[in-house]
Amino acid sequence: MMRMSTFKRGGVHPNDKKELSKGKAIERLPLPGLLTVSMSQHLGAPAKALKKKGDAVVMGEKIGEASSFVSADVHSPVTGTVADVVPVRLASGAVSEALVIKPDDIQPEMFNTIHDWRAMSPEDLLALVKDMGIVGMGGATFPTHVKLAVNGKKVDALVINGVECEPYLTSDYRSMIERADETLEGIMVLARILSPGRIIIGIEANKMDAVSYLSSKVREKGYPIQVMPLKMKYPQGDEKQLLKATIDREVPSGALPIDIGAVVCNIGTCYAIYEAAVHHKPLIERVVTVSGEGIKEPRNILAPIGARVADLIAFCGGYSVEEPDRLVSGGPMMGFAFADEDTPIVKGTSGILALIDEPLNEGVCVSCGKCVAHCPMGLMPNRMFRNIKNGRYQEALDLGLLDCKECGCCAYICPAHLPLVQGFKLGKKMSRRRA
Repeated sequence: MMRMSTFKRGGVHPNDKKELSKGKAIERLPLPGLLTVSMSQHLGAPAKALKKKGDAVVMGEKIGEASSFVSADVHSPVTGTVADVVPVRLASGAVSEALVIKPDDIQPEMFNTIHDWRAMSPEDLLALVKDMGIVGMGGATFPTHVKLAVNGKKVDALVINGVECEPYLTSDYRSMIERADETLEGIMVLARILSPGRIIIGIEANKMDAVSYLSSKVREKGYPIQVMPLKMKYPQGDEKQLLKATIDREVPSGALPIDIGAVVCNIGTCYAIYEAAVHHKPLIERVVTVSGEGIKEPRNILAPIGARVADLIAFCGGYSVEEPDRLVSGGPMMGFAFADEDTPIVKGTSGILALIDEPLNEGVCVSCGKCVAHCPMGLMPNRMFRNIKNGRYQEALDLGLLDCKECGCCAYICPAHLPLVQGFKLGKKMSRRRA
């Protein structure tokens, strides 16, 4: 039997629910009538809009310019006209300026030219990643050019995140199966930029066909890449847990992976880097898993950035029930619940879920300690939550509140069904306000 690694502390084992969409090949969404492209679809400062109402735009044209170092450019996903400039509420709850673009009836063929990225210097490739607006595609949306600017630090390990540990989501899995050649080439572009000592792709054991397929592709191409199967355990897709599982190193509190000689990139990000390097194509579309018991025909959809959630759900045949209990952007553990189907997808939208919930009544904490035992960061969620509930935010900070990754393990395992993650989000927000 193959021995598989994992992180050691905490974690949970939710039902992965991936069978709903795992066998569904990626399908392109028919072009919507309108696209709402937010200027804030990355971690950091929003981009500054470069277009106004009535302006023409061309597919791939920069329509939003990064406004600070931790920011990212935004590009038009279609050729058309800016119909309006409006504020839009995203699934995260943030309000952002957005360009509403009406596509032309006929879209031009774009990005067919093949460029030789191997002739480019690491510095030029890094600049290209920035110019193409690449961000982390696993949901965090950290601008990739910032992550790759290691400022002379040695990268011992480049770890590619193919874990996709959130239940329901299968967009990364489908990319590994259907876009293996391109994804692996994107990884080699990263290797050209970073010159890592080793390259590891971590994939959980519920995707062993992807492990076997990528391993065969790596051997065929002679790439210096190790494909590592990992035990199934949530939240193994988090950077800190993934690094512990793959290279057995721990990121200290307040530190970054580069501080221990590592860089982590998501599978979807690697494919976006391939498109940027080979075709000079900006990040203007992505694969989104539309799933959940409330969806009639779960699918993996290649959708342009700015498409409405309603467009994707309609492409899946609508709801399987009159109305689902919850819509979630991302996965059910760390995603954002939202209510408006007109909400646009952004670069970090890995999934849209329509969930049918079992009614759960909130009880009282009985100090059972399960949340402590299952916290992968080694925190005391029960005590932090109690302090936040009573307005003692500094006490919560002293217990390590800022180290909380909001993974949801504590809330998942809590027999009292306490809203622990929501409490920690509130605690961080109130602490920032007081600071």
